[in-house]
Amino acid sequence: MRMMPIASGSSGNCIYVGTDNTHILLDAGISRKRIDEGLHMAGLSIKDIDAIFVTHEHIDHIKGLGVISRKDGIPVYSTPGTISGIADNTTLGSIPEGILNEIQADEDIVYGDICIHPFRISHDANEPVAYTMTMSKADGFKKASVVTDLGYFDDYVVDNLRESDIMLVEANHDINMLQVGPYPFYLKKRILGQKGHLSNESSGKLINSLLHDNLKKIYLGHLSKENNYDKLAYETVRLEIDMGDNSFKSSDFDIEVAKRDILSGICEI
Repeated sequence: MRMMPIASGSSGNCIYVGTDNTHILLDAGISRKRIDEGLHMAGLSIKDIDAIFVTHEHIDHIKGLGVISRKDGIPVYSTPGTISGIADNTTLGSIPEGILNEIQADEDIVYGDICIHPFRISHDANEPVAYTMTMSKADGFKKASVVTDLGYFDDYVVDNLRESDIMLVEANHDINMLQVGPYPFYLKKRILGQKGHLSNESSGKLINSLLHDNLKKIYLGHLSKENNYDKLAYETVRLEIDMGDNSFKSSDFDIEVAKRDILSGICEI
């Protein structure tokens, strides 16, 4: 199984996860052209994509769906609330009949040799979810997880993410940068609220609860362009791990900040 963030940030999100036989996208919040260019770097094209699983209906997660649905006919899956939000978004243009498919949180869907598991998250969207993806190999199960756009995490979220071999976790903002920055008060309140986004510190705490010996890769994703920067997110998360109450250190793991505008490194398990 492979994971490759094509884009991850407040301006657009698209994550590739695949095997030799099955290729899926999580979100399509950038243009079809950019997605296809990113896939090309992995020896693929958008014609190879079997399905798109959407986390929620905000434009930075669905921007490319209209063009892709009309040009490529790739099926799109998400919760009923998200599907309704996509259908109601007039900026996407017409979406052909039969493209949008409903799935339910906490119910697995098997696509090729990947088992996709959506689970509920807290965000100001209709019915948002995050995803884990597992496949069975000769040396056991392999698991990749992507969780962004959540105001907080709890035991339910942690339980869904446990034993991930690769994970992309939101590190959206530095709290101080957000508080003193130019955003209006209502937007600051939204981002910091229970249905907003994870700060660097909260991201580090979530990651710290998920560390295990076989964890191969940690991507930090969905960074705010205005309220964060790569090195700050990276160092804050590392500090949270090093200060954690377990035996792991940040140096034990490969941690990478997923890029906003260019392809991030591909990880294979």
